[in-house]
Amino acid sequence: MISRRRFGAMAAGAALLPAAGAAFGETEKSQPVKPQMSDDGLYIQPWFLNSFLVLKDDLAEAAAAGKRFAIMWEQKGCPYCKETHMVNLAIPEINKYIRENYEVLQLNMWGSRKVTDFDGQELEERALARKWGITFTPTIMFMEESVAKVGNRPGVKAEVSRMPGYFKPFHFINMFQYVREKAYTKQHFQKYIQAKADEMRKQGKKVKIW
Repeated sequence: MISRRRFGAMAAGAALLPAAGAAFGETEKSQPVKPQMSDDGLYIQPWFLNSFLVLKDDLAEAAAAGKRFAIMWEQKGCPYCKETHMVNLAIPEINKYIRENYEVLQLNMWGSRKVTDFDGQELEERALARKWGITFTPTIMFMEESVAKVGNRPGVKAEVSRMPGYFKPFHFINMFQYVREKAYTKQHFQKYIQAKADEMRKQGKKVKIW
């Protein structure tokens, strides 16, 4: 049964960018569903979390499903937001990994929807963006793994890692893996991704670092 908190599946087929997928080395045959544009001008993935915007509840739901919780900030007309959807999330391997391991909530940097922060404060999206120091898009915030670990801290103090701007596919997927593996408890992301690239080279695999 599809949760009332999630968007229903969309019927439209996907227009995958073959060159991007080939460069990443994807083997997944099923292609992602093409994102649709919302009334406020944001591209929406059909699997994004359709939330009541009470963040503790969203995190609890993600944890109950064995997933991590990430918040993706975007804005209308953002070219790098479009790139994230049309390139990164069009690569089947990346799309599949994130869908299976994350609940992703999309927020509008200039939006007016009311959001309840982890500390209980209710703010419009644009006010929450200021509170959390969101100054450009896309920005992806990766939250603690459970409500217990967040406590009553605001979201800006409850994140374990942040993707500040557009990341090319290799760095993008590795950031999601970095958080999923809790590697942030051991090392900085740059050391993590360098170790990943070194290991791939040892195995004779081609690594494209942008």
